[in-house]
Amino acid sequence: MRSSLPLPLPVTWRLRAAVAAAVIPPLLSLTSFARLAARLGRAPRRAPAGAGPDDASLARWVDGLLRRLPRPWRRTCLKRVAVLYHLLRRAGRPVEMWIGVRRDPAGALVAHAWLMRDGAPYLESASDPVPLHAVIARFPQPATPTV
Repeated sequence: MRSSLPLPLPVTWRLRAAVAAAVIPPLLSLTSFARLAARLGRAPRRAPAGAGPDDASLARWVDGLLRRLPRPWRRTCLKRVAVLYHLLRRAGRPVEMWIGVRRDPAGALVAHAWLMRDGAPYLESASDPVPLHAVIARFPQPATPTV
C-alpha cells in the first residue's frame, strides 16, 4: 500500500529552492515580466539527473520559505508561481505559468497566478478559484498556428 505522505525534499533541491526564492521575487519588480518569465521557463540543456524532487514537497518547501521572508520576498501567488515555475521547469516538468483576472463580489479586479500541467491547475490550493479567472497571460506562450 502506497503512503500519501510527502517525500522528503533532497538537500540539493532545498538549496536550489532557497536561491530561487532569494533571487526571483525582487526581479519581478526590477525587470520586464515577459523577459523574466522566458528566462525562468527555460528547460535545462541536458536532462536532469535522477527523478528530480517530489513536486508537492518542493511546493511546500517554497511556500514555507516565502512565508517566512520579509518584503520583497514575502509570498504572493505571483512570487510563488515564478519560483516554482523555474524550479519545476529545470527539473524537466512540463508546467505552464498562467495569470488571470476576475471580479470579486464587490466588483474589484482580482489577479491570480497559478501553474498548469496537463491542462489542469497544478499544486494549487482547492480554495483558489482558478476557473473563475480570465487568462491574460501564459508562459511559455502557446505556439501560434501558421496559416
